[in-house]
Amino acid sequence: MSKFNVDDLLSELGVDAPGAPDPPDAATPGELASGRADDSADADAPDLGDEAFVGVFLPPEQGPGAPASSDLASMLTAAGAVSQQLLTMAENVMRQSPGRELADVLLELDGVDAEAVLRVVADRAGLEFTTLDREDIDASVDGKMLQRLTLAFAKQHQVIPLRSENGRVVLGSVRPDEVFLLDEVRRRLGTPHVRVALVTPADVAAALEHFGAGATESVDLDDILGDIDEDDVVVAEHSIDEVDLQKQAGESPVIRYVNFILHTAAKEGASDIHIEPGEKKVKVRFRIDGVLFESMQPPRSMAAAITSRLKIMANLDISERRLPQDGRIRVTIQSRRMDLRLSTIPTPYGEKCVLRILDTRSINVELGDLGFDEQTLALWGRQIEEPHGIILVTGPTGSGKTTTLYASLRQMDKVKFNISTVEDPIEYHLDGVTQTQIHEKIDMTFGRTLKALLRQDPDVIMIGEIRDHETAHTAVQAALTGHLVLSTLHTNDAPSSVTRLVNIGLEPFLVGAAVNAVLAQRLVRRICPHCKEPAAPTGELAEFLDMNGIAHESVFKGAGCERCRQTGYSGRVGLYELLIADDALRDVIARNPNVSEFRRLCVERGMRTLRQDGLAKAAAGETTVQEVLRVTESSI
Repeated sequence: MSKFNVDDLLSELGVDAPGAPDPPDAATPGELASGRADDSADADAPDLGDEAFVGVFLPPEQGPGAPASSDLASMLTAAGAVSQQLLTMAENVMRQSPGRELADVLLELDGVDAEAVLRVVADRAGLEFTTLDREDIDASVDGKMLQRLTLAFAKQHQVIPLRSENGRVVLGSVRPDEVFLLDEVRRRLGTPHVRVALVTPADVAAALEHFGAGATESVDLDDILGDIDEDDVVVAEHSIDEVDLQKQAGESPVIRYVNFILHTAAKEGASDIHIEPGEKKVKVRFRIDGVLFESMQPPRSMAAAITSRLKIMANLDISERRLPQDGRIRVTIQSRRMDLRLSTIPTPYGEKCVLRILDTRSINVELGDLGFDEQTLALWGRQIEEPHGIILVTGPTGSGKTTTLYASLRQMDKVKFNISTVEDPIEYHLDGVTQTQIHEKIDMTFGRTLKALLRQDPDVIMIGEIRDHETAHTAVQAALTGHLVLSTLHTNDAPSSVTRLVNIGLEPFLVGAAVNAVLAQRLVRRICPHCKEPAAPTGELAEFLDMNGIAHESVFKGAGCERCRQTGYSGRVGLYELLIADDALRDVIARNPNVSEFRRLCVERGMRTLRQDGLAKAAAGETTVQEVLRVTESSI
């Protein structure tokens, strides 16, 4: 796949690239206002005097310590207005979405303090920053001038008239440099002088909501109807098929932009791509190491074409936009073959698309590379060598259950054993393994396919998920008749898997007899090795470390660097909770204990919990305590 130039690509779509050079002889607004432009250009021009600039607002002169042309990013960082992580995210969006200003992008990101950002922007531009009194908006905003501007105009341009001051209208705006907008405001208000003061988008919204709520006025219906004829309004048939989406999706810029999205996601190691259309913009977010990051903002007009292009690639119906659809795309990116699972769902502003990236390189890992400690790895290795029984891997979606099962299957002797799988869908292909995909539309369910596989003389069977009584019952019967069965469940921890099987409808004595082991797991982010540094825990964190016997000097953190996108994390490692069903626990299971009692008994018999395993990895410097607490909130 060829390299992409974002500026060239977006210019084909009608979007101006950022950083375009100014005309060579252009003077800055400050130079024009103060008469400091190049003197040689107007050597013969008459001296108009200072009175020629009476109507022009001049920002106050900055002090000697304030840099006149400081980079906004460095000023924001120095002032503590935004974190380095948010700043990096915004810069990524700007690189992928040319034509955007840094302040505008930051104000749209979640977690940004708009007031802090705009204070720095105002200071840099030499403007006033003000906040509205939410309790008395009438005293903060000039309602009469707002009526003359109209609510629609104010909402569209994010401005509100605040007051008149020394014959000059003070206009609240979220942007400092709307020159042409000021001309329109002067015309609408009939005033020659307008001064800008920065306000937050939240204050603008609160003011517009306040004045909009009382904007209804009593009107004479007869006067309105008297000016309207029946033919003045013609109802046109609305059709969302006015644009040939198939033709539009086949145009070169759209194809290249979709390829650019996929190429960037693969390069950054994303596991999922979210394409989310909104009222005014389209967000493209990547899930990297389990966390979503906003990466780019293509033009809003491209939303339908991007969705249609993806549907064409997945052989879906592009004319159906009212129902969810699922498909699969096979691509080669940077000489790597990847499978993409596409899911679309309708929203008020178009179809949202989510792509799950199935990369064979990420699934081809050995058991020893997943993060097991030596003891747990040895115990799990013995379990997958058992001749019969059920082995369960449990955890939420995206916790790496499939990776663990596939790594376990690769450990087995595929020459001596007949290994078969039942999956929905088949995510990765394994050599030497018979893989079968279910199709519920033709009644090829987990239970029915599993019964068919039992007639194929299997030694080992992997079931994608036990989700109903038929599948669970067949799996237990297979385990009790001499087969090793591996499967997954969706539970929070290992002990609750036993209760889940009983709730599905299995008899407790059958569960106790068939289940050999249950492995619960989570994924936490690793500390970036390139910016890893010792942490200095204080306050509650230091107290928590002392309670758990973790030395302060063994705790590390990531400072944030270019390689980890300023997050301090790079890659992930597993946390594991392994429950081995010995004879004593089988007797307890047969009595159908409640979850809390059974969990307490398992811990007493030596089961290491998810949190204990996570804290051990934090003490070893692999991850942070905060990350462990984030993913083990519901576990003891």
